[in-house]
Amino acid sequence: MRRVLETEQKALEINLDDRVYGAFAEIGAGQEVARHFFQVGAAAGTIAKTMSAYDKTVSDEIYGAEQKGSGRYVCESRLYKMLGHEYDLMENRLRVVRPEQAFFAFADTVAAINFQKTIKGDGWLGLRFQLRANTRPNDLIVHVRLLDNDNRLQQQAVGILGVNMIYACYRFYHHPETLIQSLMDNLHGRIALDMIRLEGPDFQQLDNRLVALWLVKNGLSSVAIFGPDKRGLHAGEFLYKKSILIARGSYRPTTLVQQDMIKTAYDQFRAESDVDPNQTFLLTEIALDNLRAEGEIDEQDFIDRVDMLCALGQTVIISNYSQHKKLIAYFSDYKVQRIGLVMGVRKLKHILRETCEQNPHNLLGAFGELFPQNVRLYVYPARDKQSGQLINAQNVTIPKDIHFLYHYLLENRNIVDIQHFNPDILGIYHREVLAMIQQGEPGWEEKVPDEVAHLIREKRLFKYRVSSE
Repeated sequence: MRRVLETEQKALEINLDDRVYGAFAEIGAGQEVARHFFQVGAAAGTIAKTMSAYDKTVSDEIYGAEQKGSGRYVCESRLYKMLGHEYDLMENRLRVVRPEQAFFAFADTVAAINFQKTIKGDGWLGLRFQLRANTRPNDLIVHVRLLDNDNRLQQQAVGILGVNMIYACYRFYHHPETLIQSLMDNLHGRIALDMIRLEGPDFQQLDNRLVALWLVKNGLSSVAIFGPDKRGLHAGEFLYKKSILIARGSYRPTTLVQQDMIKTAYDQFRAESDVDPNQTFLLTEIALDNLRAEGEIDEQDFIDRVDMLCALGQTVIISNYSQHKKLIAYFSDYKVQRIGLVMGVRKLKHILRETCEQNPHNLLGAFGELFPQNVRLYVYPARDKQSGQLINAQNVTIPKDIHFLYHYLLENRNIVDIQHFNPDILGIYHREVLAMIQQGEPGWEEKVPDEVAHLIREKRLFKYRVSSE
């Protein structure tokens, strides 16, 4: 079992390592990271420079202005500008006189909680680092949510996290999951890391989608997001003031039904009168409970699922939210305008029943949390196997206790049926398709999108067996 060192021990160990040398640039929450290295002694062995361009005009003069009108300095692009500028200065000024040392540049831009408590506290931290002198550097980029309810404590947390990052990159680079886990050393309950990106020449074999999974699996965050290019994303950067549609599912595998459900729901969502179609985004989500449905998380099974979604151009969420209301609350923090959730009618029935069972004495409050004013559920129909009847949001069986509430939600359009679906594919069930793939039965290719069928055959996803026919 790994022994967790105190922050001061980590800083001193780095200071005494004559192989590494670097610069610190910190904006917003003070010189909290560099301060640790100074306080423990022997800082001359590690620190070439520290600075804080606190004034925005000064910061722009050094690193360049952000996009006009954005007004945001605590952002991903500012962090990359800081890292690029400071790391290049290290190479240009010091490489000749320090030819054997591995250089690094640490940067952060942080907004700690304010006096009025209107800012919760978050920031971007990054480390550009060499593992060996005269090699291309790697990048560790993180977004942190600060959970302490005090400005001083949040600054303290930023300092600890920065030390953890530097120590992790130079001590655990050979074991990326341990590297990720160690970022929380001495910080559990004080921060959440909801985006980590680790890339560079020494991490070419690392799949950052696994990094996203490790974040959620190991409790560093309840949500992680990555794009079709497999790189980590943060909601505050690409979803700010947009409207989003979230499609929750297992995607094991993605079938024609799921493809049709997502497409028709997204078309309908973008056509809503209260949604700007040019400011919308589609997200597909897999919950951790779903990945654990058959026991321990199988990382290969996870990669198989997201390989398909990425091939279909989807942006993927991994979350530890079994309840929809918690996922909704997460995105509300990023000023998302409208939120749509797409699901099958059977899933809707399950949610309604579960909400009633868990909140028998507070149904009104429970449904109020599940259906805020800016949330709408898009329901995909199913066909009853015995009667052949089409079941949708209008005729689904619901608990008697919520008849009045449910009809109010229908009339208020918090729950709507998906229109223009394909009735001819409602007999496709993903569990049956998965069994056909694994047992080598013919015909499954006709039940999934062409891109998915090709990928399953090519990469032998989901324990694919060649058909005996």
